[in-house]
Amino acid sequence: MAEKIINAKGKKCPMPVLLTKKELKNMTTGQTIELIADDIGALKDIPALIKKTGDEIVETNQDGEIITFIIKKA
Repeated sequence: MAEKIINAKGKKCPMPVLLTKKELKNMTTGQTIELIADDIGALKDIPALIKKTGDEIVETNQDGEIITFIIKKA
C-alpha cells in the first residue's frame, strides 16, 4: 500500500503531473505514492515526468477510464 494517495480524477492536464511533482518533492527515498487519474494524457505525461525526476513507476493499471500509477521515490 502506498504511503500517499493522489486522487486526480476529474483533473485535466497538467494537474495530475503538477500534483505528482509536488508530492514527490515532499517524499523520502523508498516512499511510494498512488496516483489515480482519468485523463488519458496521464499515460504519456506521468512516465515523462518520472523519467525526468529519476523516480520509478512500479506499476501502471488502467481500468476503463481510470488510470492508476504506483510511483516510488528514488
